[in-house]
Amino acid sequence: DFEVITSMPGLGIILGAEFLAATGGDMKVFGSADRLAGFGGVAPVPRDSGKISGNLRRPRRYNRRLQRVFYISALFSIRHCDESRRFYERKRAEGKHHIQAVLALARRRVNVLWALLRDGRTYELTPPSALTA
Repeated sequence: DFEVITSMPGLGIILGAEFLAATGGDMKVFGSADRLAGFGGVAPVPRDSGKISGNLRRPRRYNRRLQRVFYISALFSIRHCDESRRFYERKRAEGKHHIQAVLALARRRVNVLWALLRDGRTYELTPPSALTA
């Protein structure tokens, strides 16, 4: 899995090793990208009360080391990956603050990393075309 992890822009050898150390290297424990993002602190959790619903906030309990890996890799990818830069700039144009935009990018990158690990393939700039039946 290390080659798959380090193939993603922004995740180098050091951050890849920190990711494996924080997660234990076994993705089956999490079951889905949503649970991995929640464990890493980049997925919002509901703060509903009574009749009020739809309020989301940052989680209080999460793995700080894993969140650092996701956040730092998102910052690096903004500098070195055009797709990540466009996503970040789009979030900023929507009115999000810098940290909110970086966390949104980190959450999106969790989904991509999960798909790469699930399929066992390395990151490519253009995704492989879907097989048509």
